[in-house]
Amino acid sequence: MKKTGRRSSNIDDRRGGASSLVVGGGGLGALLLAAAVTMLTGNPGPISDQVAAPPTQSPAQQQQTSPTEDELANFISVVLADTEDTWGQIFQEEFGQPYPEPTLVLFSGSTQSACGLGQAAMGPFYCPADQKVYIDLSFYNDLKTRHQAPGDFAQAYVVAHEVGHHVQNVLGISSQVRQLQSGASEVESNRLSVRLELQADCFAGVWANRADQARDILESGDIEEALNAASQIGDDHLQQQSRGFVVPESFTHGSSAQRMRWFNQGLATGDIEQCDTFAANQI
Repeated sequence: MKKTGRRSSNIDDRRGGASSLVVGGGGLGALLLAAAVTMLTGNPGPISDQVAAPPTQSPAQQQQTSPTEDELANFISVVLADTEDTWGQIFQEEFGQPYPEPTLVLFSGSTQSACGLGQAAMGPFYCPADQKVYIDLSFYNDLKTRHQAPGDFAQAYVVAHEVGHHVQNVLGISSQVRQLQSGASEVESNRLSVRLELQADCFAGVWANRADQARDILESGDIEEALNAASQIGDDHLQQQSRGFVVPESFTHGSSAQRMRWFNQGLATGDIEQCDTFAANQI
């Protein structure tokens, strides 16, 4: 993916204790609001509707960030800006409303969110209570080395997936799923979670399609990088690696094949109407 372009102003950089927040975006009063938490590697629940203030430190207490990490942070900012442009256009076309842009929080180790304490071990996650995406950049090293999913577009896919959860939150999809889960068995609740995650993968594909058409962002090998990342973080692949066996009833994010299929669905169509994983008989 091309690494040049507009950088988002909606970045809250808390790495090394930094706290520089710039918030943008607007309301979407005509659409349903929602509160559900979904993430790439876990599902914490909202704890408070109040946005927790980021910790502050004096310049002497702040740790230095590496040039490599700063370069990655800049790239993530470019990706976020591109999702803003893409979803802004979709919301105007589909709903006639402005897109309420999320904030992306970069942190090191741990940080407070309105959904509780965010930790690097949790992986990237979206908190609907404050409409923020949280990423510890060390995750990308794990993605490259432990999960064997290198490449800049693999990194972009992760951001686009979490932004997909923000779109679900704004449109009220997450809220509806949460209501259904409240009266469901654990197995059925997991199945609903899988469909929610696969839709976020599809939304990531929609972003890639629309952004490439508008701004020619894709380079040779990008799609393969995203598909490989989707495959490497499939529930079946992760369970096989960690346990040596697979328990489909415990899946919460979808198998490798499912994640690749739904990302491809969004990529091929560029149409959010084609991302209705809840209406699909087979996912």
